[in-house]
This record gives sequence, C-alpha cells and structure tokens, in this order.
Amino acid sequence: MIGRRRVAPVVVGLVALVVAALLVVLMNADPSRDASAGSPLLGNLAPDVAAERDDGSTFTLSHRKGSWVVLNFFTHDCVPCIREHPELVEFVDQQEALGSQGAELYSIVRDSTREQVETFFAERGGDWPVVYDTDYEFVNGFGVTLVPETWILDPNGFVRRRYIGQVTAEELSSTLQALRDGHP
Repeated sequence: MIGRRRVAPVVVGLVALVVAALLVVLMNADPSRDASAGSPLLGNLAPDVAAERDDGSTFTLSHRKGSWVVLNFFTHDCVPCIREHPELVEFVDQQEALGSQGAELYSIVRDSTREQVETFFAERGGDWPVVYDTDYEFVNGFGVTLVPETWILDPNGFVRRRYIGQVTAEELSSTLQALRDGHP
C-alpha cells in the first residue's frame, strides 16, 4: 500500500508535465497558417465530379482541362473562410491581370444555401463562379472534411497542391507561378 502512495504523485506529475508541454505547443501554433497538405490525389488526375453552378448550369471539373483551376471549399459561416475571403478577392484580381494565363477560382459550397452564399458575396465582394456541392461529390471526391480547404489543378487536370486552412493571395499566386515554371 505504501508503494502505491509513492507512485501516484509521480504519475500525476508526469501527466501534468505532458499537459503543460501540449499547452506550450498549442499556444505557439499559428492557426491561420497550415502548410500544403499531403493527399493520395497529389500528382494524379482530379476526380471527375460535377455539381450545379450558381447560374444553374452544371459544372463538370473534367471540362476545365486547359486551365489552371483553384478550388476553394467553404461555408458561409466558417470564421476562417470569412477571414480568408479578402485574400481570394485579391487572388482573383491578380489572376485576371494575367489574362488567359491566369487561374480560374471556383468556390465549392457545402452546407450553405444559395441565399446564404449570395448574401456572403454581396457583403464581402468577389465575382467568381460558385458551385453548390449538394450531393457532396466534390467533398467526397477530394476527401474534404473541414473548410476552408483549397486545391490547385494544372491544365492537364492533375492535382498539384492541397492547402488545409486559410490561404493568402500571395501564397496561391507564388505557388501557381512556381508550378507554371515547372517547380513542383
């Protein structure tokens, strides 16, 4: 019985030390910056998925071959999505300045209604195509679990990058330029 009494404070001390170490790691983490993330899709053809666009037409991803495509998954009430949105507006402006060499951005909406998304864009700006993934074809095809998440596809339809969390206009533009220049 005496041995157990001596072990308990040691165990409690070790647990407290582990918890303190985890708190230090979490406090020093930058939640707004998640680096490019791995995926079995990287280097492979993007899933052949389709969903309805904001104008009522069908958006079929495989029909976008020939263009650099950026897919940004979001919901209207996601706080990181709201913080990221001005960066996407800036990114689209940068890409439009490149003319036919610029990338196309598509917002892939999950779990938000058309009215919520229209209000979101009306309040925050942005004028690029929105795709309503009501059947979760895009979400399931790309394995998206949380938003925001952003994917870059090359003109041949191959997945080149995946970002989990917020992205910046500079990050997307510089990544695209590096990929255009042949740097993986």
